[in-house]
Amino acid sequence: MTVPHPDSAAPDWGSGRDAPPRGLARWKLVGPGIVVAATGVGAGDLVATLVAGARFGYALLWAAVIGCIVKIALAEATGRYHLATGSTILEGWRSLGRWTSWYFGIYIILWGFVYGGTAMSATALPLSALFPGLLPFWVWGGLSGLLGAAFVLLNRYAIFEAAMKLFIGIMFVVVVGLAILVVPDVGAAIDGLVPRLPDGSVIYTLGLIGGVGGTITLAAYGYWVNAKGWDTPAWMGMMRFDNRIAYIVTGIFVVAMLIVGAELLHAAQISLASGDRGLLDFEAVLADRFGPRVATIFLIGFVATTFSSILGVWQGVSLLFADFVRNLRGTHAAGDRTDLETSPAFRFYVLWLTFPPMILLTLGQPFALIIAYGAFGAFFMPFLALTLVWLLNGRAVPREWRSGWLSNLLLALASILFVVLCVHQIWSML
Repeated sequence: MTVPHPDSAAPDWGSGRDAPPRGLARWKLVGPGIVVAATGVGAGDLVATLVAGARFGYALLWAAVIGCIVKIALAEATGRYHLATGSTILEGWRSLGRWTSWYFGIYIILWGFVYGGTAMSATALPLSALFPGLLPFWVWGGLSGLLGAAFVLLNRYAIFEAAMKLFIGIMFVVVVGLAILVVPDVGAAIDGLVPRLPDGSVIYTLGLIGGVGGTITLAAYGYWVNAKGWDTPAWMGMMRFDNRIAYIVTGIFVVAMLIVGAELLHAAQISLASGDRGLLDFEAVLADRFGPRVATIFLIGFVATTFSSILGVWQGVSLLFADFVRNLRGTHAAGDRTDLETSPAFRFYVLWLTFPPMILLTLGQPFALIIAYGAFGAFFMPFLALTLVWLLNGRAVPREWRSGWLSNLLLALASILFVVLCVHQIWSML
């Protein structure tokens, strides 16, 4: 794996530029981080944050902030590997041994089947609530998957990014608006930034740190960085700026959701159902407290949250699968990503996420998918965190771009965190 010469032609994935902009001009290019953040914040994350606020008030606010810092470190590490080496994360994993190909190949097929059903089910929930009686639940789920697949297959990255920005804008306005509406206790919020563990909060704390803001889609960040036309180490500063802005937005989003849970649910001792169903319970709480108009606006934000995850996964994880297939064939040059979005493997995986999982929508028990998804999700983040530590301290990465003490510390903490969460997830299923 070699670092391409700065004067070499940029891959035909985006509009690469000779030099990154500076100052305020950088804001115009912010995008890949927004995409990965919008994809990673799903309905399950909203429920987890609401439940944390409902049970413990503001006490776990500090954990939400640390969770965003952890995700900044992971996404930055992924983007840095792509820019510093001119190779992809799949090529990096393959360099660690054939076991990574077996692990990732089996995982991405099984995960895609389960996640496809989970994502379509999650999007069907608010649509069914917005338009009661119009269509059966499974039809709403199938239509959302088909719409996501058609959008991804018919559009390239630039239009995809614009759509994701729109969805995260809707999510942000709705959730932050709710936080303002419930009138936060500023003093209690500031106090919640001091780390503490109330009784019974350990697993909630770990989940809040590890769960919000992305799982397997964090590995797609490097591909979206390249799709933007950032393909050499010269873009390292722009990538880091993009990543920080995205997760600051995510942090505000998560803090706002926790405030809503603390103010609206904690004081009234209201409990939510587990999984995505909890958001429908929350919609009923909003309708009772603020009226049906606010509840409807929340459902629109709910749709934006779940459908943005469909678009992000259908696009980003399909890129990972396409690169995985190409690496197995070994017929391409290192770092060559010019045809991933048009490759048969990309199209196959988009369809794999869409059609086979529709079987799961007909089972009549959509919330059981949350359990299966949680189990599969737990196995990827330890793999990502540990391999990033390995890769970013290896000889394939130029010395100036290897992980420093802070990056190594955050990646090591993330590795420990995700291993603990993985063990807990497995233990809870026994």
